[in-house]
Amino acid sequence: MLGTLWGSTVGKKAVMAVSGLILLGYLVAHLLGNLKIFFGPGEFNEYGHWLRTMGAPVLHQEWALWIVRVVLLAAVVLHGVCAYQLSRRDIAARPTAYVHKRRRASYATRTMRWGGIILVLFIVWHLLDLTTLTVNENAEPGKPYENVVATFSTWYGNVIYITAMLAVGLHVRHGFWSAAQTLGMGNATRDRVLKIMANGLALVLTVGFISLPVGVMTGLVS
Repeated sequence: MLGTLWGSTVGKKAVMAVSGLILLGYLVAHLLGNLKIFFGPGEFNEYGHWLRTMGAPVLHQEWALWIVRVVLLAAVVLHGVCAYQLSRRDIAARPTAYVHKRRRASYATRTMRWGGIILVLFIVWHLLDLTTLTVNENAEPGKPYENVVATFSTWYGNVIYITAMLAVGLHVRHGFWSAAQTLGMGNATRDRVLKIMANGLALVLTVGFISLPVGVMTGLVS
């Protein structure tokens, strides 16, 4: 049953849609947490500490955090594998060029693949920067607020982050709409609402995440 579902194009699209929605939910929660940085180091550092102790006393230190990490890793892998396999199937289904050009796709649609690659590379950088602190020269363990400020005090940290967040916006805008269609949520009545939701989510996430480096650059966060 599961093997048949995974082997079918419809099944892969469904897996891609569900994994994408899981990642979208994480982005929303992550943004809400990150915006605490505007309330000062005390509240933001307390939030960072809570991430490592959430679930206590039922769960031990960082157990809940690792559960979240495993779920997110599985979602990213499934999303990426399905995207790649569906892309290969699409290419295999049309080995010769179209006689007539198809309607020009939107910019977001045409950049989904490159956007996905950019986001994967960014995830690796982000983990090395603010989780392991490997590439953050001025980072101090246990001080998330200071480490974020240190990252966005460098030109390359800002360029990498802002570029990735623009890619996130385009990916969410197209991905949310595609997921809704795949899961059968779209119809003539709801399509307009879904498009507004896709555009709204993309805008809020992009502006929200970019506000962090802008806050540091302007001195609002320091």
